[in-house]
Amino acid sequence: MEKSKINSLIDINYIKTTSENKYFDVKSAKIKASDLAPHFSAFANAEGGILVIGVSDKTRSIEGVKSLSHDKYNDIISAPKECCSPMPNYQVESLKVKNEKGEDDEIILFHIEAETERVIRTTSGTTYLRIGDRSKELRGEDLINLEYARNTRRFEDEINREAKLEDLDSELLKEYKSKISATELSDEQVLKARGFLKVKENKKYLTNGALLLFAKNIMEFYPNCRVRFLRYEGNSMQVGERINIIKDINIECCLLKIVDKVREVISLQLRDFMILNRETGKFMSVPEYPEFAWLEGIVNAVTHREYAFQGNYIMVAMYDDRLEITSPGKLPNIVTLKNIKETRYSRNPRIARVLTEFGWVRELNEGVKRIYEDMKMFFLDEPQYSEPNNSVKLVLKNNIIMRKVRQNDKLESSIGEEMWKKLDDTDKKLILYIANRGKASRKDLEEETGKSAATVTRRIKRLIEEEVIIRIGDKSDPKHYLKLK
Repeated sequence: MEKSKINSLIDINYIKTTSENKYFDVKSAKIKASDLAPHFSAFANAEGGILVIGVSDKTRSIEGVKSLSHDKYNDIISAPKECCSPMPNYQVESLKVKNEKGEDDEIILFHIEAETERVIRTTSGTTYLRIGDRSKELRGEDLINLEYARNTRRFEDEINREAKLEDLDSELLKEYKSKISATELSDEQVLKARGFLKVKENKKYLTNGALLLFAKNIMEFYPNCRVRFLRYEGNSMQVGERINIIKDINIECCLLKIVDKVREVISLQLRDFMILNRETGKFMSVPEYPEFAWLEGIVNAVTHREYAFQGNYIMVAMYDDRLEITSPGKLPNIVTLKNIKETRYSRNPRIARVLTEFGWVRELNEGVKRIYEDMKMFFLDEPQYSEPNNSVKLVLKNNIIMRKVRQNDKLESSIGEEMWKKLDDTDKKLILYIANRGKASRKDLEEETGKSAATVTRRIKRLIEEEVIIRIGDKSDPKHYLKLK
């Protein structure tokens, strides 16, 4: 039994017995060549598939194509090229068969490849998508979403018919003109030159990109151009009576202001810890996460999110053990979870350019690479990227428990194994407290250990004598403090 040379799974038995599905369809040899176009379009715009010509789609009897006239045969063979615009990527082959009369015959197999960057339409201008075992015509919002996904249409370039020039922040525009050395030009000239102002039907319109970047009141136009910050108590989200949200903050402003606002909010929630500087051998204060890692995560979310999904917004969730940044829309175009460190592609190139000119966006994919590097340098796990529910999620783990284990090891190494063994749990608690905060007062240590002032004073004196800690300032000065030596 002859098999397809392109896909060895396909033979006459498969063709006769397999139900039509998302990747497979059969058509009678009697079909018009132009009527094949919707199926080529549908497969190409979905995940590709195989279209067989010369088999009855009702009875699955093998008709073959040898009975076709020379012209009709050629029309079918050339149908993807002549009936689609642009032409899809495909391969065609014939498969030798016995037709329903028992005669030697052949059928035609079209192997249609999935398109990732183009939308394939019929020459009449209609667009189809393979859904289940049907080729469905796309219209309205469904068609627009496909065009956004293929980057044949960019939300940032769409015009907004309601907005006016006075809806933009003049101070931001002034700052922008200064950054691109265009202070002598009018706002209108700069916006037009950068593709943020377009002329349609002799009228001037701002684009979505102009408003997203410069709008004075972004909520008037795009209610979900915002970042929602949630701080949870514990390591998981609880609901109902056990709900554990302790902070819920919405940051609502244009893109050129939103990153700074989000940075302010997150910075106030982060804790500081102590790690050993490998070069100096001394402990240094570091934040819960390296600032570059989480800030670059925010910048990437703001720059590359799918703004056409207006029902969604960027979500930042902070738990005791991790920080999650979730952005609407999957990774754009050629970027995948596997190549994200090396590959760069912007869904919103005009927005990305302006944010680059303001110093937020790094070129040559330096940003994602450095997120990995900084997390490693801070003794933290690798960042985790995923694509849940048509979105991109970045998870940064603080790994506090393992960090404390490492801190104990580093303290033991710094103080000396022999001295460390002499210390009891209370002494170690005092030292860890000072190490985590960089310095401490006697009162701080009393509260941390629950011991009396006299007990803490005796322990401080002994640790100073053993040269484990030192006092900064005179003992009688209420502002004096203790730190590791």
